[in-house]
Amino acid sequence: MSNVAVVTGGTRGIGKQIILDLAKKGYNIAFNYRSENTDFENLKQELKEIGVNVYGFKCDVTDFEKCEEFVKGIISEFGRIDVLVNNAGITKDGLLMRMKKEDFKDVIDVNLIGTFNLTRNVIPYMIKAKKGRIINISSVVGISGNAGQTNYSASKAGIIGFTKSLAKEVASRNITVNAIAPGFIQTQMTDVLKDEVKEEILKQIPQKRFGTTEDVANVVKFLASDESSYITGQVINVDGGMLM
Repeated sequence: MSNVAVVTGGTRGIGKQIILDLAKKGYNIAFNYRSENTDFENLKQELKEIGVNVYGFKCDVTDFEKCEEFVKGIISEFGRIDVLVNNAGITKDGLLMRMKKEDFKDVIDVNLIGTFNLTRNVIPYMIKAKKGRIINISSVVGISGNAGQTNYSASKAGIIGFTKSLAKEVASRNITVNAIAPGFIQTQMTDVLKDEVKEEILKQIPQKRFGTTEDVANVVKFLASDESSYITGQVINVDGGMLM
């Protein structure tokens, strides 16, 4: 029976790349979406062409009950969950002195509370199976901080603390919990930045190139595999040396 990977926020960008790469490795895929649109339809079609089984479910990760329903649906469909990738995330950047409380709360709710909501509902099934891989997508700014991103940095730093604590709780059950901290990755989210901003960022990267979604997905594939069985509670930077 094929392994099952659950990926949140997977209809575009890094999440979509993770889904497609895991599907090509033979994983059956479960993912959530917020609305049926061209991104959703394109992903379903690409997965169909790869030839894996797919379970898509309309779910806002900030809604605990919906996440519970999502996970129960996956178990009903596939009978197991082997890998959980908490990738769903948003940004609402701005200097703290001008930031609306809603902008702070919304980012925390999606990025950090959403990670809790999915993990809390998945973990009982992994404990019962005595096997699992949980991979949380954090960010280098969760380690270094970044002006204009107090909300985002706080959420991503929270994910790191969450990762390390949970790793200690479930290590004896053959469940690993790790985080990936991407640097500047080229996606639709970053394409909107002005060229001069990109040039300034590039000066901070020793490899002198921006990351690709494949760079992140490659690490996910490794952490999801048996080859990573003795690695847990770690944060792996994927940033071209930007943060050392």
